[in-house]
Amino acid sequence: MPPHAPADTGSDSAARTGDPAAPRAYRRRSGEPGPAPAPRSSRPSAGESAWPSRTSRSSRTSRTSRPGATLAVTSAATALTLMNYTAPMLTLPSMSRAFGTPASLQAWLLNGTPLGLAVLLLVAGSLADDHGRRRVFLLGTLALGLTTGLGAFASSTLTFVLARVAQGAASAAVLAASLGLLAHAYPAGADRIRATGVWGAFVSAGIALGPLLAGSLSLADWRLTYEALAVATLLVAALGTRTLAESRAPRDGRPDIAGALTLGLALAALLTALTLGRDGWLRPSVGLLLLAAVVLAAVFAGVERRSRTPMIDLTLLGRPAFRAATAGALFTGLAVIGFFSVLPALLQSGGGLSPLTAAWLFLAWSGTAFVVALQTRRLAGRLSATYQLALGFVLSTAGVLALLGALDDASVPRLLPGLIVAGTGSGLLNAALPRLAVDSVPQARAAMGSGANNTARYIGSSAGVALALALSTAGADVAAGASAVLGVAGAVVTLAVGRGR
Repeated sequence: MPPHAPADTGSDSAARTGDPAAPRAYRRRSGEPGPAPAPRSSRPSAGESAWPSRTSRSSRTSRTSRPGATLAVTSAATALTLMNYTAPMLTLPSMSRAFGTPASLQAWLLNGTPLGLAVLLLVAGSLADDHGRRRVFLLGTLALGLTTGLGAFASSTLTFVLARVAQGAASAAVLAASLGLLAHAYPAGADRIRATGVWGAFVSAGIALGPLLAGSLSLADWRLTYEALAVATLLVAALGTRTLAESRAPRDGRPDIAGALTLGLALAALLTALTLGRDGWLRPSVGLLLLAAVVLAAVFAGVERRSRTPMIDLTLLGRPAFRAATAGALFTGLAVIGFFSVLPALLQSGGGLSPLTAAWLFLAWSGTAFVVALQTRRLAGRLSATYQLALGFVLSTAGVLALLGALDDASVPRLLPGLIVAGTGSGLLNAALPRLAVDSVPQARAAMGSGANNTARYIGSSAGVALALALSTAGADVAAGASAVLGVAGAVVTLAVGRGR
């Protein structure tokens, strides 16, 4: 940990353990006896500030930590975030007809949210650690509910995409802060493994339920999906105000505005190039955007090395666990999320399935992932998180290979075995990634670790969606084959970079 990063604060754990240095306010609430108050002095002692520090203010104003409630609220918000993320998989054909969206622009209907997510995840994680994870989480949940409601009333491709980008930005705050809250509520050990497994399972649940909800409600009107998600998200935000305890780890120094600006521009340029590349990778605009992304990424690295309060501590790249978490997240986006994001549309266009039938079939993959992620706590002590990631990639690849030849005719008996095997691999990935994201960074930087991990995941997913859409024009099997190749690469790279101590 950098020398200027203080220990995590914001709970009454010291008071609950009987620490004599615990705040007297807690003792008055609990009825415990405490030491006699020290006599007041009219001036501070030597070396003591006359003003309370940010850390002491945080400790006095925080609520008592309730780990079970924290897990429930953050998991529910995460599931709704992923439901919002995956809903366009089923509503894409209806939206395209309603907006008159040409095929060349349809990728934007899917990539609007990943753009907002990737650009702001690191920023949100840094803000959550420094200024309060509960605050950032609640603001993000509220914003997600409002912007999802706005998307339901969009009247054109442009307004819907802008609403989706805003939803991605709000989702970044939810995802980054939720893992920070969990890491604070479950400091280490078996309880954290269980909690991150549950959180990862709700990632799978959101992926499963989003298309199912969209497929059901789109039979009446595709806009109902976003209206329902908006209401549910606002209800979770209201619940969070009553149950979540604040936690933070403030650092001295100014906010890393230069880092936030350069990273945001770099990722915006990269993801725009990936989306436009579907219509031709050799176009000058695509090349210029990719070049701009590389230059801005280099500038960002230079800014972070000089900043006293960097958004991402680059020394973390020296940790094998952090490298494995980041590589695993990137290839999960490329190999898994990218292909399965377009699978429902492929089943509808190539296989002739209805939206609801495609959603139920998709549930075989995502529902299996949910069940497996809940059971991964049984692997604790038997399989490291890095090897769990590699096994997840292998199983996902095996499942995708089993789909070859069955996608065009959408034969359910032929598709189900492959979807279940691939879902097993996805469940292992979804459970291992959040655990490794927070275990590979200092406790005080948990939200930063979450932000870095999810940034890699959604950069990968944006590239994966663009690649899958481009290759699907040559056939669904071509897109599936690319997913399998990337899955093997993910297993190899994750194991390679995760070696060492």
